[in-house]
Amino acid sequence: MITSTRRVSPDKSEVRIAFSLEESSVEVKDVEDLSQTFPDLEQRLQPVPPCVSLRESAQVYKEHCRMARDFHQVKHEIAILEDRKRQLLEELVEDEEVAVEIARLEEENRTLVTVYNERTRQLESLCLTSRARQDAS
Repeated sequence: MITSTRRVSPDKSEVRIAFSLEESSVEVKDVEDLSQTFPDLEQRLQPVPPCVSLRESAQVYKEHCRMARDFHQVKHEIAILEDRKRQLLEELVEDEEVAVEIARLEEENRTLVTVYNERTRQLESLCLTSRARQDAS
C-alpha cells in the first residue's frame, strides 16, 4: 500500500491519499462519491476520504457523510421554521393592529349609539313640548 500525506497550506487540514493494488481496494466501490462535499460544513469538519485498504475507514467515511447530509437537512429545516416564525410574527403584529382598530371602532359605535339615543330622547321631548304648545294655543 502507498500512502501520502501532505498539508496544502497552513490553514488547511492535511490531505491523505492512500491506495493499494490489493484485492481489498474493492471496498471503495461501495463508498459514496469521494468528491462529495458539504458546503454547510466548515473545512475542518468535511468528511475525509477513506483509506481504501481499511474497511473501517470506509465505514467511518460513509457514516460521516450520512451525518453531514443529516446536518444539512436539519439546517434546511431550521431555516424553513425560522422563515415560518417570521411570517407568524408578522401576522401577529397585523392581528394586533386589527384588534386595536376593532376596539376603536367598537368604542366609536358605543359613543354613536349613546348620542343617537340622547338625540332620540331630545326629539321626543321636543315633539311633546311642541304638541303641548299647539294644544295650548
